[in-house]
Amino acid sequence: MKRSEQLYSKALELLPGGVSRNTVLRKPNPDYANFGKGCQLTDIEGVTRLDFSNNMASLLHGHACPAIVQAVTEQLQRGSAFTMATEVEVQYADYLVQRCPSFEKIRFVNSGTEAIIACLKASRAFTGKPKVAKVEGAYHGQYDYAEVSQTPCPDTWGDIDQPNSVPVAHGTPFSALEDVIVVPFNDTKRAIAILDANKDALACVLLDLMPHRVGLRPAEPEFVEALRNWCTKNNVLLVLDEVITFRTNISGLQQQYNIMPDLTAMGKAIGGGFPVGAIAGRKEVMDVMNPLAEKVLFPHSGTFSANPITLTAGLVSMQLFDAKAIERLNGLALRAVHGIEKAIKETNAIACVTGAGSMFRIHMKKESPKNFREAYMSLEENAKLKILLDHLYNEGFVMINTCSAALSTAMTENEIDALVSSVKCGLRLLK
Repeated sequence: MKRSEQLYSKALELLPGGVSRNTVLRKPNPDYANFGKGCQLTDIEGVTRLDFSNNMASLLHGHACPAIVQAVTEQLQRGSAFTMATEVEVQYADYLVQRCPSFEKIRFVNSGTEAIIACLKASRAFTGKPKVAKVEGAYHGQYDYAEVSQTPCPDTWGDIDQPNSVPVAHGTPFSALEDVIVVPFNDTKRAIAILDANKDALACVLLDLMPHRVGLRPAEPEFVEALRNWCTKNNVLLVLDEVITFRTNISGLQQQYNIMPDLTAMGKAIGGGFPVGAIAGRKEVMDVMNPLAEKVLFPHSGTFSANPITLTAGLVSMQLFDAKAIERLNGLALRAVHGIEKAIKETNAIACVTGAGSMFRIHMKKESPKNFREAYMSLEENAKLKILLDHLYNEGFVMINTCSAALSTAMTENEIDALVSSVKCGLRLLK
């Protein structure tokens, strides 16, 4: 029996489903990591694969980046967490505020979910209004109000002119569903009509500019501009979820749209491989968390928020991820997308590719989906995608389980071309 089988057998006795994160599950058992180096990941059986997942887009520089390892090791020797502020908190805050024009103040937390929670609560505190609007199908972490209609299906999602607020977790309070307004992605006319009907109760519109589960397709510029203008006109905050997309450019994906959100939630890549989250935005909105205010509207704290290990790793990682590094990495992603599109054409496969920056996703669809309902996979499409994913994994490529990739700076054209070649073989298998 392999070590991974033995481990999983024991894990099933200790952990629900044998894991603490569903994304690592595989049949008949998950593989267990031994070590990673650069863009390679080696499991406990000694098998080495190219890592195109990078811990769900959180590793900008791959595994065990020497500069990050050195900086974190030095900080560990001084201590990992204190009931005192640290200098690196100020340094990293200053760095990120200088990096993005919409950031006037910032607070650090410990996950993207926590950043979203803080953004929604800050929006309510600032506006005094209870409701939140979000895009159908968009993933924003595990918070009752953020996860609504994350996984709707044709039987539950309702009319496109008035999408249902569909719970993810059994037992979600009906009151939470009532306070979340769902709008279709990239459908300006319908979205604005829905928002207009709820404008007096809305605290914010929560938007991911390229939501992964909606299809990893960038939002149409006119859709984003319409939401920004509507929010300004109706005294509603625009909150951007850049937990995944902040890696696309110096100032995140918002730079591409030339807009100024009121708040931005971040996570993943800004932690240098450690758990992280951050909330940044307009000074007057951020100050609802100011503990020195005469009346504190949103008391906010956390035991490990702004811990020096995470912030040290994050600062080094983002400093390395400068304009030159971003341009190179985005170029590699473009090479992959063009290569896969060529492979699709040459194999006559029914497939397409979406994405932006250093991320892309392969769909078993002829046309690029515009919204969640178009991205929703049929049973046949889901079966084909699983065949392609299993093929890539067996050929030595770790992908995100939607057949998405998030590149790292440790990669070169060689790794990109190897993936493209394997995708082409996989598409032939599907034929």
